[in-house]
Amino acid sequence: MTAHAAAERQALCDTFERVGPAAPTLCDPWSTAELAAHLVIRDSRPDLAVGAAVPFLAPRLERGMESYATRPWAELVHLVRTGPPAWSPTRAPFVDEVANLSEFFIHHEDVLRGEGQVGPHREVSPDLEAALWRQLTTVAKLLARRLPTGLVLVAPGHGRSAVKGPTGVGTAVLTGAPGELLLALFGRARVAEVEVTGPAEAVVALRGAL
Repeated sequence: MTAHAAAERQALCDTFERVGPAAPTLCDPWSTAELAAHLVIRDSRPDLAVGAAVPFLAPRLERGMESYATRPWAELVHLVRTGPPAWSPTRAPFVDEVANLSEFFIHHEDVLRGEGQVGPHREVSPDLEAALWRQLTTVAKLLARRLPTGLVLVAPGHGRSAVKGPTGVGTAVLTGAPGELLLALFGRARVAEVEVTGPAEAVVALRGAL
C-alpha cells in the first residue's frame, strides 16, 4: 500500500516551514501554529483531544492548544512531522492511511488556500486522487445524511457514486476531482473547484447546505 497519509504529513510540514506560524488557514480563526497544535494533540494527546467532544473538558483542550501553539515553530513542526508516539495505533501504516489521509490532505489545503483562494494550488497525482476517491466513497453517505437533497458524486476518471436518494427537492450532482469533492463535503465548498448540477431547486439547496 502506498503511504499517502505519511506523504501528506511531510508535504504539510514542508508547507508549514515555508509559510511560518502566523499564516492564515481555512480553519478560521486558527493560524498555522494553532492548526499544527491541533494536529499534535490529535496525534499524541487523547487526554486533551477528548475536550472536543466533552464540553466540561473543553477549557483543558484550549489551554493545551495554546501551550503547543506558542512553542518554538521549528519544534512544533518537528512534532507534527515525526507523528504519533510508538503506542499509537496510527503508527501502523494501514491504520495511518485510514485515519489520517483525508485529515492531512484537507489540512494541507487549509494552509495552501488559507486566504480563501479557490481551486488547486498544487499538482495532485492520479494515484493520490484515486486514494482520496476510495476514502470519499466510504464516508460520503455519513457526510451526506443531513443534506436537504439527494446526492450523486462524480469524479471524472475515477467514478460515480450515488450517496443519498432523492428528497422532495430532487437530487443534485456534485462533480469534481476527488480532492475537491472531499473539501466540499468537509465544509470547504467556498474554495473547492466543483460543479453542482441537477434540478434548480436541488442545486440551490445543496449550494446553501455546503
